[in-house]
Amino acid sequence: MTENILVGLVRLPWLGRFVERWLLRCHRLSVGVMKRVQRNYVRPRNWSNHELKKIGADFSGDIINVSGWRDEDKTGSHYATYFPNARSYAVSNFKGESGLSGQSGEIFIDLEDDLPAGLVGKYQVAFNHTTLEHVFDIKKAIANICALSHDTVILVTPFLQQVHFIDGSFGDWWRPTPACMARLLEEQGFSVRYQSTNDNPWYIVYVFTVASRRTEKSIGSPSSAYVDKVGEIHFGLDGQE
Repeated sequence: MTENILVGLVRLPWLGRFVERWLLRCHRLSVGVMKRVQRNYVRPRNWSNHELKKIGADFSGDIINVSGWRDEDKTGSHYATYFPNARSYAVSNFKGESGLSGQSGEIFIDLEDDLPAGLVGKYQVAFNHTTLEHVFDIKKAIANICALSHDTVILVTPFLQQVHFIDGSFGDWWRPTPACMARLLEEQGFSVRYQSTNDNPWYIVYVFTVASRRTEKSIGSPSSAYVDKVGEIHFGLDGQE
């Protein structure tokens, strides 16, 4: 009933423009409110950090944060703390803005070039957070991230997000679906062990993917091993036939 009334008002020749602007303001206000009230779910970085914290302690080998810049989690901490049992922890970066940070032990890796032989299979976990959308040759980038690990890769990728890039530093090319991520990883000999999404009606939507070379390895509950639907809540399609 309310929806029909609003549709009728928006269609009015003069008043409709004001109603449409009012609805847009209400939407923006709702987004702001929900980003604060449900910040750990609606804010994608908070959500992905929570997902990583659930599994980080399970790994006790060598860890690398690929293209991790300063290793900051954007909530006041660093990703190194998410892997409390790691034997060692490294960060790699590329040139350009938000690239090489000058930290001690920082490794230079170009995800679109061949990986240095000494890094192949060196790490138990190769972790990468929201970088793949900025690499045009995404297949090469995923191949390199997988090649770094002899065991597990953890990838956070945007599914719904505004275009964001910096001229002369990095572009913005991809929004892979969960199935796309699984397929790209399978091509490198990895199987998805856990996948989740923060699909929500208010803000940016991420996909969190954990994949392993060992098919018997299980992370999370079996029901959450693979995301087959995403975007339905965001676009108000959930529960509809």
